[in-house]
Amino acid sequence: MLTNPIAVEAREGYRLWIKFDDGQEGEVDLSHLVGDGVFKAWEDQDLFLRVSITPYKSVIWDDTDDELEMCADALYLQLTGQTIDDVRGSMNKQVSHA
Repeated sequence: MLTNPIAVEAREGYRLWIKFDDGQEGEVDLSHLVGDGVFKAWEDQDLFLRVSITPYKSVIWDDTDDELEMCADALYLQLTGQTIDDVRGSMNKQVSHA
């Protein structure tokens, strides 16, 4: 994992506010996913509102029949506008300066 989510909240318009343990926080727009594949379940807006973080730091939407999970790393990249290579480069610089 790049960094761990520590707080999450579903907001109107299928937006997700998320905070990570490195201090990054903000909203991610997930509306483009609604109705697509497993995200069809989000057509029930009440389900989208039931977002949480597991003890293993996964972002999930808990349904009585199933559990929908989203990669925290993907959410981090979308939030920060970075690519995986950007983040790895920053991490490598931090390690080399230590």
